Amino acid sequence: MIKMKTILHLTVIVFLVITLTALNAAGAGKVLKIGILAPYTGPAAKAGGEFKGSAEMALEKIGYKIGDYKIEVVWIDSQSDPAKAASAYSEAAERGGIQAGVLNWHSSVAIACMDIAAQYKIPHFFAIGSTELVNKKYHSDPEKYSYWGGKFWSTPDKLVTGYVDSLNDAIKKGLWKPEKKLIAIYGEETDWGRSFGGALKKEFMKSGWKISSEDYFPLTQTDFYPLMNKYKKAGVAAIAGVNSGTASISAFIKQSAEVKLKALIIADGLGWSGEWYKLTGKASNGVLDMIPQLTTPQSRKWAESFKAKYGYSPSPSAGGLNYDAMNFFIKVARRTLEKYGKLNKETLHKIQNEELATGKLTFTAADGALIMKSYRYTKETMPDPVVGKDAYYFPVLQYKNGKGNIIYPDDWKQAELTFK
Repeated sequence: MIKMKTILHLTVIVFLVITLTALNAAGAGKVLKIGILAPYTGPAAKAGGEFKGSAEMALEKIGYKIGDYKIEVVWIDSQSDPAKAASAYSEAAERGGIQAGVLNWHSSVAIACMDIAAQYKIPHFFAIGSTELVNKKYHSDPEKYSYWGGKFWSTPDKLVTGYVDSLNDAIKKGLWKPEKKLIAIYGEETDWGRSFGGALKKEFMKSGWKISSEDYFPLTQTDFYPLMNKYKKAGVAAIAGVNSGTASISAFIKQSAEVKLKALIIADGLGWSGEWYKLTGKASNGVLDMIPQLTTPQSRKWAESFKAKYGYSPSPSAGGLNYDAMNFFIKVARRTLEKYGKLNKETLHKIQNEELATGKLTFTAADGALIMKSYRYTKETMPDPVVGKDAYYFPVLQYKNGKGNIIYPDDWKQAELTFK
């Protein structure tokens, strides 16, 4: 009798174990793991925070589900360091089991992680790192680097002409009469910084400007007094460059005002941080930048929701642009599921090459895009997006009291360019 009860108890236990296992398996369902790459710590951590917030908002909107797949995120911290980013990406591929990658900030990180994505055959979508070195690497072996297809920022040479044209246009109209067309180029000591600086130097020289100096510095540098005095002594009419380190560019702008530098300042990316004016104050008055704007009711509503959730206002670049990128990825994944019936790195890579890279799959205002009118690619532009006023385009802004007014192109103009 005791033996029979024991057998019965064991049978019940086995039955329960099998049932619970089956229920857990059913509850687990299908999962798509994605790696979201950004500088969550380090000198660009403020931008990384906007990346994360924007990605979370896009995924929360769909309940972290695409079809019958649950989306799980592996946050890959680049730390603004190529070697550390490559290591973290490898770990996300091996231990994290990611099937796709999304986003990225720095160009140097992009160059390092392109090889990791190719090694593990992980399709990576909409990385911002924009230097032409990424394009050169892509075109050196398009099949291998097809896994890094669809950048979310064009190479600098396609964008910096706005700065050059706006200054030359002001001189032509008699709004500005500099003693000499002398400009200094500066920037962060990264692939992106040198790429952007090189593009500025080339375009300004083509239009008759002379280069006083070309200076690059670490992302962590915050002492610019010697550099500002150098520019002041040289008598430059303008200085132009890029610096994505929030603390660094803020110190750069504030110290230019402290030494009373009279030169016009082009500080590309000053507005990448939503807190840029809080950090620079009126020292930023007159500075030129070229970033997208939150101009539509939908984009402003999104920005209000972001601030309510995270406690600060997002920038159009580090925030809005990446919100669009995540929503475009969601559209890519939905199309992949529709066409191939499953979501994994193989099927996502197929859509990446068959429909994204060929312009068949686009993301527009009709899809909910907030920043650009249209994100699209062609075989000729890949890995860059199509650039144009009806597609991917940045206006030139001039800041005053925390607000950026469009001063170029003329048909978008909100104010005339002013000078110190």
